[in-house]
Amino acid sequence: MGETYELVIHGGQCVTPSGIQRVDVGVREGRIVALGSIRKEQGARHIDATGLHVLPGAIDSQVHFREPGLEHKEDLATGTASAALGGITAVFEMPNTKPNTDSFAAMADKVERTRGRVWTDISFFMGATPENAHRLAELENEPGCCGVKVFMGSSTGSLLIDDVGVLERALTSGHRRIAVHCEDEARLRERRPMLDRPDAHVGEHHKWRDAETALLATQTLIRLARKARRPVHVLHVTTAAEIAFLATCKDIATFEITPQHLTLHAPDCYDRLGTFAQMNPPIREKHHQDALWWAIENGVADVLGSDHAPHTREEKARDYPKSPSGMPGVQTMLPLMLDHVNSGRLTLMRLVDLLCHGPARLYGLTDRGRLAPGFRGDFTLVDLKAKRTITHADQASRVGWTPFDGHQVTGWPMATIINGETVMQDGALIGSPSGQPIVFPNSFSEPSLEPQ
Repeated sequence: MGETYELVIHGGQCVTPSGIQRVDVGVREGRIVALGSIRKEQGARHIDATGLHVLPGAIDSQVHFREPGLEHKEDLATGTASAALGGITAVFEMPNTKPNTDSFAAMADKVERTRGRVWTDISFFMGATPENAHRLAELENEPGCCGVKVFMGSSTGSLLIDDVGVLERALTSGHRRIAVHCEDEARLRERRPMLDRPDAHVGEHHKWRDAETALLATQTLIRLARKARRPVHVLHVTTAAEIAFLATCKDIATFEITPQHLTLHAPDCYDRLGTFAQMNPPIREKHHQDALWWAIENGVADVLGSDHAPHTREEKARDYPKSPSGMPGVQTMLPLMLDHVNSGRLTLMRLVDLLCHGPARLYGLTDRGRLAPGFRGDFTLVDLKAKRTITHADQASRVGWTPFDGHQVTGWPMATIINGETVMQDGALIGSPSGQPIVFPNSFSEPSLEPQ
């Protein structure tokens, strides 16, 4: 009979490092152990992937799941349910909760909260502060930590490092890649009075938080990173000037682009969606979006991240500028990008590089992100021909809305498989939450959910 496998995926077009091939996949003990021609009877379980493409498990390396302290917007259970329904197998969660994730105790608390509640694998960023900047070398190795996050400009929450000396101290403490929100806080404060008018409109959001605000912070970060010889990752890049600059900084910096910045543009999004299009950094004009697409098409951008940042409808409906910035996106990221694949903006291989290979490479996950023997049995199965309409009603996020309501797409995630176990199929969650904290080989400790 030959070798046997716990799971065999049959008949799919597999996106491997060598290209797209029609091969079967054999999984044993949660790992890929065979690619080739495998008979169905060799598998204790099998999935018929005929007509589907089999991708490595997609990774969303920027989500805000709001727990603890802001569970009325989202929590780890609802956020990871949204991720699994969107074809995502692993997420990296941000530290701007209440309290902030900026200590050993806060990180341990988040890891403990995952027990029996998360649908995908998960890890957490440690938030950098003026008080902990000198201890980040220790904090970044806390079990469950994917790295350090720095806010150079104020956004949702109270995390902020706007002092160059403190930022330099943070960059010299530790060795792992630091993820950074780049907006210049001094310029934001200087320009803030332009919003202090009764007729202030959300359409001015990208004018207040202008392109220069982003570029100044990014240039400061790169200068200090090179001095400290510390790799950095610039989150949600939005401007043409940043793209041109960061293209010259590959020795020290990687960067992320979000699907919403690739899909929405000003002023149209503000005219249609009002404050529901508000996020930081902002959605900008078409010429900035064109530069983002240039970075995607020419291999300069490193990853895609959803920046899933939910707020309730009531919060978002407040008059600008009292309305909060952020929008949900973890469930819609893959459908939007598959639609862009179908429209010819990027290839499926490039999408896999951005959502699978890229996050694993940047953060040192040596056993994720590739469909190859020895790698984890994490898969995202997609139907490139499926036509769907994104709706509010289908969103698993606690806030129950999406800026893409009514948006028609071609391409849809049909199954999410994590560690060889199917957690989503045909739009329904299967079984119970069994996601685990992610272990990083470049850390010195690993999380445990064993009984205490």
